[in-house]
Amino acid sequence: MELFTNFPLWAALAAIGFAQFVKVPLHFFVTKKVDWSLVTSTGGMPSSHSAAVTALTTGIALEQGVDSPFFAISTVFAVIVMFDASGVRRHAGEQATVLNQLVADFQKFAEEAKLWPKLDEDSKRKELKELLGHKPIEVFFGGLTGVLLTLLLHIL
Repeated sequence: MELFTNFPLWAALAAIGFAQFVKVPLHFFVTKKVDWSLVTSTGGMPSSHSAAVTALTTGIALEQGVDSPFFAISTVFAVIVMFDASGVRRHAGEQATVLNQLVADFQKFAEEAKLWPKLDEDSKRKELKELLGHKPIEVFFGGLTGVLLTLLLHIL
């Protein structure tokens, strides 16, 4: 039953849910298109990874104090996750974009080949996930989301 009273855990999970959900109205505000698939996708504004780790760290700070070893562990974990979200994962997404363009170019060439029309559509194209990582601003607002949401939950 202690699991249900673990404030840092629930704050982190709430931050993930909130950050994922808020991507839909933010995307609509920018593009005027509703895309519900953003609720379960990676990448985009705000970073749910950053929201989760900062909510976890803030929750631990509030319950254990900033001098606790748990806060230290959580802080280092948050820095690594946020660095990875804006670095390695973002670059992997950029590489996926280039690879998808290469696949598209190849497909255009292959359409002119005699055998191309005989292939089924599934075997013609498999796209890689391009929206993997985050821009630094997305990581920042994800982190800010986690901190502010956790403080609000703590007050409530």
